[in-house]
Amino acid sequence: MALGTATVAYELRFDAGRICLDLLATTHPEERFDSLAVLCAWITGAGLVPATTPLLHADPSWLVAFRELRGQIGQLVRGGLAPAVLRPSYDIALARVNETARVSPPAPRAVRSEDGSLVRELDGPPECAALLGAIARDAVELLTDPVARAGLRQCEGDNCPIVYVDSSRGHRRRWCSSEVCGNRERVARHRRRAALARV
Repeated sequence: MALGTATVAYELRFDAGRICLDLLATTHPEERFDSLAVLCAWITGAGLVPATTPLLHADPSWLVAFRELRGQIGQLVRGGLAPAVLRPSYDIALARVNETARVSPPAPRAVRSEDGSLVRELDGPPECAALLGAIARDAVELLTDPVARAGLRQCEGDNCPIVYVDSSRGHRRRWCSSEVCGNRERVARHRRRAALARV
């Protein structure tokens, strides 16, 4: 699992401002949760478990469970951005996320490392339900906090579905990533200006 985790980590993004929003970003530009190695890399990269934690109990059912929670959180987040279009499926997703949030997260503990410093370790092997519970709780906290909820933004990049928390100074962030969508927009603007200049 360690080799697979190292090779897929570069494809994952953790810049949306919340764990639950980072989970939503795993669908863009394509489905990222296509293997257990990628899911395990995401779990570690998101900080749900310490980097040295082996995810020995992970099996294909985890992929299904994480995708289901991702879909439910997506309904809630996008429904919160456009509350006028709430549908009955929103209430179903809300009930499922609330139920998932009831499961306690993996308990951390401090242990001495080889050099004597304290490091975080989990009290036992992380179970899927506990990891999902931590993400669901993050979503509940985000969606019930008026200040955090007010900072939710949909990326203005063409065909980019990523939602992020705008914590920028002046709340003027327009893109999920200045290097990705922002750069594409700047290049497109330059090309439009150059085309107009040729006319």
